[in-house]
Amino acid sequence: MRETRFAAARILIVDDEQSNVRALERLLRAAGYANIVATTNPAEVRSLYGDQDLVLLDLHMPELDGIEVLGELRADAPPNTFLPVLVLTGDSSRDARRRALAAGAKDFVTKPFEVDEVLLRIHNLLETRFLHLEITTQNQVLERRVDERTAELDSAHLDTLERLALAAEFRDDETGRHTERVGEAAALLGAGLGLADEELFLIRRAAPLHDVGKIAIPDAVLRKPGPLTGEEWEIMKGHAAMGGQILSGGRSRVIRLAEEIARFHHEHWDGNGYPEGLAGEAIPRAARLVMVADVFDALTSDRVYRGAWPVADVLAYIREYAGRRFDPRIAALCERNDIRQGLLAIRRSAVAGRAELRSAASAG
Repeated sequence: MRETRFAAARILIVDDEQSNVRALERLLRAAGYANIVATTNPAEVRSLYGDQDLVLLDLHMPELDGIEVLGELRADAPPNTFLPVLVLTGDSSRDARRRALAAGAKDFVTKPFEVDEVLLRIHNLLETRFLHLEITTQNQVLERRVDERTAELDSAHLDTLERLALAAEFRDDETGRHTERVGEAAALLGAGLGLADEELFLIRRAAPLHDVGKIAIPDAVLRKPGPLTGEEWEIMKGHAAMGGQILSGGRSRVIRLAEEIARFHHEHWDGNGYPEGLAGEAIPRAARLVMVADVFDALTSDRVYRGAWPVADVLAYIREYAGRRFDPRIAALCERNDIRQGLLAIRRSAVAGRAELRSAASAG
């Protein structure tokens, strides 16, 4: 019987008797198997096993017996791994068979054995081994495709929401770039806190959706040139909860973070914010970052109801309300020269954006 389908299979022989090892090697090579590794020292099995396709394992060996070797291999194997072990032993007792199979062996043959029977069992185990590998590969491909499709759907969802947020922002900001600047400023402040790059990336993507709920605010309130009445202010405050509702149910991390930011970026450190009156560390950190970034950009921008504040006045305002409206640690970052310069650079991009808009309007 000469093997052709599995001739390249990697086979490890473990037996403390050198004569048994040589006999098995001759048997396997005569059957067409070429990739054979052997050892008489069971302590070497863990280092030799690697990606072997089959292990022929003796049961009774000095120092470390076959049951203990099986235990080590099972401990090292990833979950749901097919452990391709055929026990070859002179112990024909029912207890030996039970212990070996319970320890993870996939088959059990007693010595002396019939050559044809052993080769058939080896063939069957290799067939199962390669079928398992094939199924595992197919599952990985399917999982990757599902992940890719989910990412595409999440990206499309996020793109739609970003456009919705931009549509809302165009009603309240002459350049429509406020959302983008808040994302950059929030990430800058997050870097000042020492957040990891991955978290900064998520904040940068999620923060621009902070005011998506404004899409539901009537123009009569959103663009009113004078002070809002008490009733109008309650309508305006509703954009936070509405934004959280619009973004709710998202599967991706960025959309879940955007929901958190939209809902809580008007909560105050002292508990006097809205919509839920959260205070201190109970307010999600990303929302606290966006609170400062949003106020800085909003106050340094022209609005229909007021002109832009000087940057120095905005920084003084943030300093004054640290510990009341703002997280004091985040507010203090605005006093750092590198953070302040970064915020000013983002601000300059806004000025350039307005100039481009006016130039385009003149040309039109």
